[in-house]
Amino acid sequence: MQLLSSPAIEEDAVKRFRAIMARERTGELALIQTEAQAPLRWFREVYPDLDTERATRLGIACAEQAQLTSFGPLSVPLVSACTVAEVVNLLTYLPLITKAVTTQFHPQQDDLTIRLSGNAGDPDLDCLVITYCGLALIRLIDLLVGEASEVTMHSRWPKPTLLPREAESVSRLVFDAPFSYLHMPATTLAAACRFPDPITYGLAVTQLQEALARRAGTPEFTRRVQALLDDGCGARTIQSVADEFSMSASTLKRRLAAEGTSFRELLQESLLGRASMQLLDPARSVSEVATELGYSDLTNFSHAFKRWTGSSPSHFRRVHQQP
Repeated sequence: MQLLSSPAIEEDAVKRFRAIMARERTGELALIQTEAQAPLRWFREVYPDLDTERATRLGIACAEQAQLTSFGPLSVPLVSACTVAEVVNLLTYLPLITKAVTTQFHPQQDDLTIRLSGNAGDPDLDCLVITYCGLALIRLIDLLVGEASEVTMHSRWPKPTLLPREAESVSRLVFDAPFSYLHMPATTLAAACRFPDPITYGLAVTQLQEALARRAGTPEFTRRVQALLDDGCGARTIQSVADEFSMSASTLKRRLAAEGTSFRELLQESLLGRASMQLLDPARSVSEVATELGYSDLTNFSHAFKRWTGSSPSHFRRVHQQP
């Protein structure tokens, strides 16, 4: 609704958006009052020829115009956060304002990588929302800290032939990455925000936790196992995870099967995500990555990674590592 009155969207496109809303028997005021999500398919309808180049430019333009402290239930904790790390923690509750983007946290020794995945089922729309969300977050952090941060966004899509010259965020955007992610140094995560209010932040986060539990799309037990696998060191076994929940391995298998997944699937997804992120860190050797993920033998890790991605860890690093 903010974007319809901004330069990010041209006048003809605004008219088409409003025509769609009239057809859907809704309007700007109704969407704002109910905090409803405008379907991404509206963008495909308004921009039938949308491709990744135009989607990138549109995502940049929208991020430049977004009013960054008016994101529904996240507004209060965003403004009252004490550090950038607390701001970043609020991405856990992103599903409360949009289901279009999913985040995965990959902490490393001196920094944090946040992987951004689109859920539109349309690569062009995924490009639009990921570019928008990543750059909007960078702008928000700069606003709350009071100066330009060292956060960068890496996009898995190619660099457009034309980029908006007036957009300050373009200098923080790196293209042709293996996947889309935000990179945050430890110094930025520790940076103090300008309007800290720890009591308000704590109360707001408690409310967000309750709201997320009510809306969670992923079954609760699966989500808890995923979080344990992503946060743990090394390669977890099904028995070690079952011990964390004070249950037998067979009970854990049954609980996951009832929710439509398996321990093997969750473990492979976690290992692949962590391996891919760590291989982008030039300070780590491939052997160190293998050891950290729980592989005692580099050959076994290489075989597993090639099975997951189709390329060896060394080849993946040569192709995707930024200079």
